[in-house]
Amino acid sequence: MIASLLVCAVYAFVVWLVFFKFRWIKFSINWAVVCGFVGVHLLLAFLIGLRYMAPYTTNARIIQHTIQLTPRLSEPTLVTAVLVEPNVLVKRGQPLFQFDKRVYEYRVRQLEAQLAQATQNVKVLKADVDVASQKVAMTGSELEYAKYQQQLTSGLAGKGAGSQEDAQKWAIQAQTTALSQKEAEAEATRARARYQSQIGGVNTTVAEVQAQLDQARYYLENTTMYAPEDGYIINLQVRPGMVAGDYRIGAIASFICDSGRYMLAEYFQENLKYVKVGQPVEVALDLYPGQIWTGRVQAVWQGSGQGQLLPSGTLPQFNAPPPEAMQGQFAVAITLDDPDQRKFPIGTQGAVAIYNERKYFAYLRKIMIRTYTWLSWVYPLNA
Repeated sequence: MIASLLVCAVYAFVVWLVFFKFRWIKFSINWAVVCGFVGVHLLLAFLIGLRYMAPYTTNARIIQHTIQLTPRLSEPTLVTAVLVEPNVLVKRGQPLFQFDKRVYEYRVRQLEAQLAQATQNVKVLKADVDVASQKVAMTGSELEYAKYQQQLTSGLAGKGAGSQEDAQKWAIQAQTTALSQKEAEAEATRARARYQSQIGGVNTTVAEVQAQLDQARYYLENTTMYAPEDGYIINLQVRPGMVAGDYRIGAIASFICDSGRYMLAEYFQENLKYVKVGQPVEVALDLYPGQIWTGRVQAVWQGSGQGQLLPSGTLPQFNAPPPEAMQGQFAVAITLDDPDQRKFPIGTQGAVAIYNERKYFAYLRKIMIRTYTWLSWVYPLNA
């Protein structure tokens, strides 16, 4: 900037010497146009310096994180109480909305009864295993007795000391008892399979009912909606009597987080050549005419939606922009130094100037941004 001022000063001094001091050349309209044309081009050095050494934008706004409050309920549920006031700061974990608990309490009680029954049925299954085992042992004994009688009557009938009819009867009895034993063994296997059906050491029926009960308790807990973190709600339209949860993806309110706010300023890409993280900035907010706030560059978002191509079966078409068109804009995230961040509500607009290590052009930019904030007292003319 010093060099530019020196060049302009020398140029003005030469013009003064030539045309006014020594009058070597008569000053005319033509020479006035030429001198003015050269002088304007010399002033371009200041414009270029301001654009790159102290970039400036009036397209900036305060950004705050928002959380969409969506009821996590299994069915449409009546809102019974609204426990929050609009524009009032609430703390993390503070209740916001109360939904009708009755349906979910009934479901929990029903599943608690089913769980108790399933737990009791495990004991019944154990008793069934014992009964089936005893039945197998009993049919085994009966089979051994039938085989013994079959051998005895067959021997007696062969010696003529017994009837052939008794021998055939015990042979049929032994076959019948053998089939009964196979049936008892199958019943015992089935009883053991039912009793030993486990997952993680827990009976599968008990585990299934327990999972359903846990889910029912989860929905019961969600009948009270709590603040996810410190923040507030602006457009509070929820009222007792309305039904929420018709669509699981639908939010009933937007929760504005109190922390993590920052300012997002848009710059043309060519103006960000020397912008780096940590550089100082000055901010003029429309909400506070006549005031300047300081801050730092938090991040430069190196990208925009203009470079994004969505998956499609259509080949992209590229139309060259006109040569005089400026490049697309990139966003710069800025954090303000003021410790009371609540002074900067979401959506607040303003102007931002970034200063790099070459501070000579900063003085001109400081004048411009202060002019902007003082003009905010009267412009726009919406009185």
